[in-house]
Formats: sequence, structure tokens, C-alpha cells
Amino acid sequence: MAEDACSEHPLFGVAISMTFPLRFQDLSNVREVPDHQEAFVDPSRDESLFVELLEFKKEVADEGSAVWFLQDLAREQDAEGGMLIEQSGVLEVPGLCYRSMPVVVTSAVGQMAISKGRQGREAQNIVRVYLANLRLVEVGTDILITAYEPLVINPLSESAGTVGAGVVVPAEHSGHMPIAEVFKLCVSSFKVHDWSLFNP
Repeated sequence: MAEDACSEHPLFGVAISMTFPLRFQDLSNVREVPDHQEAFVDPSRDESLFVELLEFKKEVADEGSAVWFLQDLAREQDAEGGMLIEQSGVLEVPGLCYRSMPVVVTSAVGQMAISKGRQGREAQNIVRVYLANLRLVEVGTDILITAYEPLVINPLSESAGTVGAGVVVPAEHSGHMPIAEVFKLCVSSFKVHDWSLFNP
């Protein structure tokens, strides 16, 4: 099996970095991406990675935060048939600290039917969504790392033109790192180089 070449990618200028395969292209070269978000896509597989900086949700408990954000994402995207596959407990990432406070991380994996862009429900694809929430309490920020893995492409979806309709061939069968592994690499390699990004 071929392995994807990986590299450390600078995010939000050079304030943050994360390692993932070179096959993921910066989506901002193709379409406008909000300032609080970085987005990358592998167009040949319709897999995507997002990093978002959000205002800290005080009302959400640490242990349930990834699941809360996953459900919020499903609502936002008007997803159907959403189900939670797994969730982690609260993890501390020793290498990621603000002053002496370690960052709390939770993750969740779900499956849902969503449509791309402005396409309607009739063009929904079935995707697996991997989401990690990094809680930077000291700087009032929730960071979301989200990876999308298409499982079934609807013939009416715009993705069908490049990926093909029907059940998607698993990444490892195409010589690529599975998105679950890409997601783990992103979370484990996440670094903040300039905390002034958050205006503490």
C-alpha cells in the first residue's frame, strides 16, 4: 500500500500548524473561506479538513463538547439520519499548553446525510464526520478540527462528476492514508506558535 506524503502546514498565517497529507489542497484557492476557518480538500476523493476558531461555549461541558459541536454541525447543515458512532472522554494534550494550563480535547465520530453547497436534500451524500474540540479556556476559544469522509455519493451531487456515484472506494484501497488516520495526525500534531492570535 502506498503512503501519502505528509507535511506540516501553517494555518492562520503562521500562528498555528498541523500535519496532514499533501494531497489536501487549500480550499481558499478555489472559493472564499471565512476568516475564522481554514479548509483543505482532496478533490479526487471529496475528502475535506476544516479548522475553525470559535468563541468559547461556556454553557457546554468539556466531556460532551465534541458531541455537542457534532450535533450543532448536523443542524447547521440540515443533515438527515445523523448518528453518533463513537466519542472520546476528556483528553489532555501535554504538548499544547497556554501558560501552565493544558488544553482539553474531546472527539466524536458521526455519520449523516448532507448536501454540498446549495444543493437540496435530493442530492445528499452519506458522510462520516470526525470532529475534535480543543478547548482553550484561558483565551476564550473553542477550536474545531473536522474531517469529512464520503461513504456514498448521490448521483445528483456535484461530487459525482469527479468521484463517481455510489459507494466510495476506501482510501486504503486507493493507496491513501484513511481519513481516520489523517484526522488523528491532525489532532496529535496541532501546535499554537503565536498565542496573540486569540488576543488573550
